[in-house]
Amino acid sequence: MKRSALAGRGIILCLIFCLATMSFTNHSWPEKFTKPTVLIFCKTNGYHHASITTGIAAIRKLGEANGFAVDTTADSTWFRKKILKKYSALIFLSPTGKVFGPKEEEALKDYIHRGGGFVGIHAAADCEYNWQWYGDLVGGYFKSHPKQQEAKFIIVDKNNPATQGLPDPWTHFDELYNYKYYAPDIKVLIKVDETSYTGGANGDNHPMAWYHDFEGGRSFYTALGHTDATWADPLFLHHLLAGIQYAMGKK
Repeated sequence: MKRSALAGRGIILCLIFCLATMSFTNHSWPEKFTKPTVLIFCKTNGYHHASITTGIAAIRKLGEANGFAVDTTADSTWFRKKILKKYSALIFLSPTGKVFGPKEEEALKDYIHRGGGFVGIHAAADCEYNWQWYGDLVGGYFKSHPKQQEAKFIIVDKNNPATQGLPDPWTHFDELYNYKYYAPDIKVLIKVDETSYTGGANGDNHPMAWYHDFEGGRSFYTALGHTDATWADPLFLHHLLAGIQYAMGKK
C-alpha cells in the first residue's frame, strides 16, 4: 500500500468531515458536559484511512445507544489541558505520522496522569514514532502489514467484556498489522493465528487487542478497523464498545 499518495487529500477530507460533525463550534466548550462525552481524534500526517468517516459514524451510533456523546476533531490544537479534562475518554481513530507538538504532548500526558481514558484504533499505532511515551500509552508501534485477508483470531482473555460473545477462534477479514514494539505491561485480549494467513511477522505470540492501566489512566487498543465492513460488524462493534467503556471508567 502506498501510504503517501493519499495523505494530502486524506487530511482535507478528514478536516471537512470533522468540521461538519463536531458538536461545538468556534472552540466553545461548556464548563461541564451534560452527559459523558468522548473525543475522536483523527488527524493524519501520513496515510489516511478512508474508513475514518465510517468509523466516526459508527462510534456516534454506539454513543447514541449507550448514553455518551461524541465530539470529533482533526485539529491537534484541541489538545489543551482545559479542553481535554472535560472528556471521559479520547479515541484515536487511525491518526498517522507526527501529529503533536510539545504543548499537545504535555496536554495528553496531563490528561492521562489525571486518570483519563485512551482508546487506540488500528493506525493509532502508526503515529508519533519519535515519542516513546506515546508508544507506551498505545502499547505498541506498527511495523508492516500484508495484503488484506481473512485470519483466525484467538481469544486470550475470555472473561473481559471486550471479548465476551466473540467466537473462539474468531474468523475476521481486515488489514493485519505486524508490530515492531509491544509495551511489556499490556494485557492481551486477542492474538492472531499466523498459520491462518500469509504475511505475519510476530510469530506465535502476535497480540492484536489489549489494554493496560498506564500512569494513572486507562488505555485500550484494537488493531482492527481498516475496512468499512469491519465498522458494520456487530462483533467488532461490541468489542470496541467495551473498550470505550473501559477507557471511560465504566466496569
